[in-house]
Parts: sequence; structure tokens; C-alpha cells
Amino acid sequence: MLARAFDDDPVTAWFYRRAGSRPRYLERFFAWQLNRLLSQDQVHTTAELTGAALWALPDQWRESSADGLRLLRSVGPALMPRLPVALAGVARVERHHPAERHMYLAMLGTEPARQGEGIGSAVLGPGLALCDTEGIPAYLESSKEANLAFYGRFGFRVTDELRLPLGGPPVWLMWRDPR
Repeated sequence: MLARAFDDDPVTAWFYRRAGSRPRYLERFFAWQLNRLLSQDQVHTTAELTGAALWALPDQWRESSADGLRLLRSVGPALMPRLPVALAGVARVERHHPAERHMYLAMLGTEPARQGEGIGSAVLGPGLALCDTEGIPAYLESSKEANLAFYGRFGFRVTDELRLPLGGPPVWLMWRDPR
């Protein structure tokens, strides 16, 4: 589902240039992301798996070196020969990741045919409730301008806009104070 949700994403298309192989590498990427974040117990889905929100707990958003190598093994073939540019893009975004303690919304996706039915709101809710209960801010990077209003309804505000290297698409950095 996440691979389908992100198939038309501008940043995804920038990383995985070949549309024909993109679904396979997106499935690998999201399998890696789920494997990395499931142990933090902040992966929220609908019962039908039509939506998912993947959160990282405070101070646990950065992947380990071993995780990074597993990801590279899994999706590296799709990034060649653009690997240096792809890594530069990731580094550019990570340099702007806030140092302040926060929950990190790594991914939020909804089955494309089911968008607009409140699924994204439903899976986002538990993570935001934890933020509010614990008094912890939330942070995310949005790769679609159309999603800024959606996140804004939950109290996120744009704090910066970055552009990926070599004419890549913009990425909006968003922050939400606890309520």
C-alpha cells in the first residue's frame, strides 16, 4: 500500500527514475522502513491496511550504519549511477532535521483509491495523541505541496523549504507543537 501511495510522489520519482521498476524498489524501501520502525511501537494502520503512519520516537529517527547498509543493498541498484546525488539529497534534508527532542513522522500513506476518506487522519491521530499527552513536538518532511494543507489542519506549520540537488523537487519541513 505504501509503495502505491508514494508511486506518484515527486521525491520518489527523483530517487527512482524508472517508473517501471519504481514499485519494486518502493516495496523494498518500505519493507526496510517498517522493519526499522516496528520495534518502536508507533506504526499505526487501518485494519484493512489502507493507510499507515510510521513514527519514530524521540531521539530514534536516525538509522544506524547497519540499517543504512541494508537499505543501500536493497535499493542501491535503482539509484545507480545517481547514488552520489541521491545521498547528497538525503544529507541535505538530514542537515535540517531539528535537534530539539520530537516525534518524527517518517511516512504517512493512504491507498490511492481511498484518499479523501479520512484514512490519513485516522492513522495520524494516535501519534499526535501521544505527542500531546507527553508534551512532545512533532516533525515531518512533506514531499507534496498538496499535502501542506492536510498537515496544517493538525497544527503543523512549514518551517523551511529545501530543494533537492540538480533541479530536484522541493521538500517542505514541518513542525507541530504539542497541544
